[in-house]
Amino acid sequence: MSEFKFGFNLPDPDDRDKNQTPGQGGGQENPFDAFGQLGEMLSQLGQMMSQAGTSSGPVNYDLAKQIAVQKLGGGIGFTSPSDSAKAVEDAVHLAEMWLDPVTTLPAGATVTRAWSTRDWVEHTLPTWQRLCDPVARRMSGAWVEALPAEAKQQAGPLLAMVGQMGGMAFGSQLGNALAQLASEVLTSTDIGLPLGPDATAALVPANIEEFTKGLERPSSEVLVFLAAREAAHQRLFAHVPWLRQRLLATVEEFASGIKVDTEALQQLAAQVDPANPATIEQAMQSGMLEPETTPEQKAALARLETLLALVEGWVDLVVGEAVSERLPGADALRETLRRRRASGGPAEQTFATLVGLELRPRRLRAAAALWRLVTDQHGVDVRDGLWAHPDLMPTAADLDDPMEFAERLGVKSEVEDDPIAQLKRTEQSPEAKDADD
Repeated sequence: MSEFKFGFNLPDPDDRDKNQTPGQGGGQENPFDAFGQLGEMLSQLGQMMSQAGTSSGPVNYDLAKQIAVQKLGGGIGFTSPSDSAKAVEDAVHLAEMWLDPVTTLPAGATVTRAWSTRDWVEHTLPTWQRLCDPVARRMSGAWVEALPAEAKQQAGPLLAMVGQMGGMAFGSQLGNALAQLASEVLTSTDIGLPLGPDATAALVPANIEEFTKGLERPSSEVLVFLAAREAAHQRLFAHVPWLRQRLLATVEEFASGIKVDTEALQQLAAQVDPANPATIEQAMQSGMLEPETTPEQKAALARLETLLALVEGWVDLVVGEAVSERLPGADALRETLRRRRASGGPAEQTFATLVGLELRPRRLRAAAALWRLVTDQHGVDVRDGLWAHPDLMPTAADLDDPMEFAERLGVKSEVEDDPIAQLKRTEQSPEAKDADD
């Protein structure tokens, strides 16, 4: 006798024969068949869930990791050659020495790593969890909200299973996105966010080798250039305490405001076959999110784009100053990376589908020009000092008029450096007036 999970079993054929009345033939429809089919479906669903791992929360991250690793397995870069670590370490060390004279921010990386594509998935997954949970929580709740009131009452404990299915669906989509990203990224900061562990400069040698094939430059030159970009990012993330939190929090703020299309969700539910995981993945790709539906989301997106542009623009400038006279192909590499970041590739488009926004610094060139102007007019100390507090940073309006920002910065510096102006400011302060009274 076949046994099924969740307590559903097919009745014993002998028992059915005993219960037949005279004149009934064996070809008559069996009333227990429906229960058997339901039990089989639930059994298949239970097996699928058990194979997907026991991850709790709105996203099944165990499943995401399994899918990503499975897709990457056997591909280029799944494991790193043993000689990659030394080459990466030497490249980062050289890049740090070149960066020291062009910025006041000291080296931020205390650890250097050559990651395989699998390493990238494993070491960035904790950050992806932080980024994806706000979206997944809303989607998970939408599964229940989309049900009619009567269905909610009848579903009872099955709602937990529906939540698990939602977590599996999002985990499946995340796994595919991570696999695609892992096959393209060059460094741990390649998409502008601090995805890896703190103070860790990490490069992906296999992907860099593939990237280099499309360029007419020596691989060692490309490696050092990318190491300089990674090291520059790490200087910002390590020595600008508010930056990492502000970037991730802005993504979270945007994601938490995503609206779920309940009509599309109801259509999705009709497309899903619990016994076939592929139908879940296909349904999830049909599109249920409506990004930028609230003023709050639009404001968060604008802040994120500006901050990403300022980060990438600063990195672009200091790396250019550090390597331009040392690497013959630096200018060409710099332009290639600018276009790569500004246009975005398939992996970033996948992320846009997953979280609902694009991580492209659309105003990278404007930001780089602003940092260049500030450096020329006020020096490296003033430029890097702006990172001391978010209120000092240029805004989107400043990117539109960098000259006005540089002039305003100059006036502020003159006032602060002028002791007479400082004395007058002190005399006009409320505290000074109270003392006179």
